[in-house]
Amino acid sequence: MKAQSVYIHIPFCQQICHYCDFTKFFYNEKLATEYIEALSNEINTNIHGNSNKVNTIFIGGGTPTALNLEQLRSLMQLIDAKFDIAACSEFTIEANPGDFDEEKIKLLKSFGVNRISLGVQVFDNIMLEELGRLHKVKDVYRTIDLLQQQRFYNISLDLIYALPNQTVEHFRQSLNEAVSFNLPHYSTYALQIEPKTVFYQRHKKGKLHRPPQEEEVQMYETLVDTMRMNGLQQYEISNFAKPGFESQHNLVYWKNEHYYGFGAGAHGYLPGRRTGNIRPLPAYVKKAVEDGNPILNTEEIGMREMIEEEMFLGLRKMEGIHTDHFLEKFGFRYEDLYKDSVSFLINKGWLKEDGKNLHLTDQGVLFGNEVFEQFLLEEDDLELVR
Repeated sequence: MKAQSVYIHIPFCQQICHYCDFTKFFYNEKLATEYIEALSNEINTNIHGNSNKVNTIFIGGGTPTALNLEQLRSLMQLIDAKFDIAACSEFTIEANPGDFDEEKIKLLKSFGVNRISLGVQVFDNIMLEELGRLHKVKDVYRTIDLLQQQRFYNISLDLIYALPNQTVEHFRQSLNEAVSFNLPHYSTYALQIEPKTVFYQRHKKGKLHRPPQEEEVQMYETLVDTMRMNGLQQYEISNFAKPGFESQHNLVYWKNEHYYGFGAGAHGYLPGRRTGNIRPLPAYVKKAVEDGNPILNTEEIGMREMIEEEMFLGLRKMEGIHTDHFLEKFGFRYEDLYKDSVSFLINKGWLKEDGKNLHLTDQGVLFGNEVFEQFLLEEDDLELVR
């Protein structure tokens, strides 16, 4: 095994959200069955044998729970045969409120799924409709109740803020309703306008009325304060958890560790290379069935790229980057390469050194992109540490 984490992409949705640019397609029963067969061939081609030990598995989408019961069972049987689920510390599936019934929940439980990520986005029926979501607020309550009845307690809830026509007070109300469930994990993101989405088209026409930037900052500050007051620790820029409930799979990404990516449009990161799969569904299915390698592109990752990504991703974590870990991984200290950049950012008030940890300040989080730019390298920069 070249990696200890696995991402599996299920691209089907009952409806396409207006902001989403992930690889997704309207659910079609026949096509979904063909897709699972193609996915099985891709996984079996790239990972040999059965009961392979992994630390985390994450089934994302799309909407994995858009699959019907038998398709979901086939997917679970594939994963159960291929990986040692008993040895897997975290097995997550994404879901939309309202997609679950008791049978699906029991099925997931029986196959060892131990974490559910719910895409709630906002507690407002009108805004949910404007986002292109199918569920209503009442579906959130019903779904969480069903999950807890089946003893699913490791539930994460996703929210989006800075939505069109959203005020700071509206976000505060939505956030307060979210934390009233007393769940162990919340992921909360500012709306991003991505190409090839409904919102992008509206934005280009001047018909998407987003809150001004200062209000978006106020929403973020409200988010951080509310989470802290409810016993949830911010461990990454957009993620909050009770102690012990941090997403182990997402930490793989932020720690710049290796993972497999399977499915249409999925990305993987293996030693020395990043891969991206074919996105169009018929093309992915055809290639995955033919030879099990539906890769569209491969990017070679050299030392320069590895170091840059270590800084970008590591600084997303509130604990930041640890000098000893960096030294162990690369053979030199980050100060040897980035002394001037670190000093500049500390003087700006965007970075702080606590003992052996380098991390963003509260203000630095708001200027994350400007911070990360300081860690881009030229190839000859590495001569400083060679």
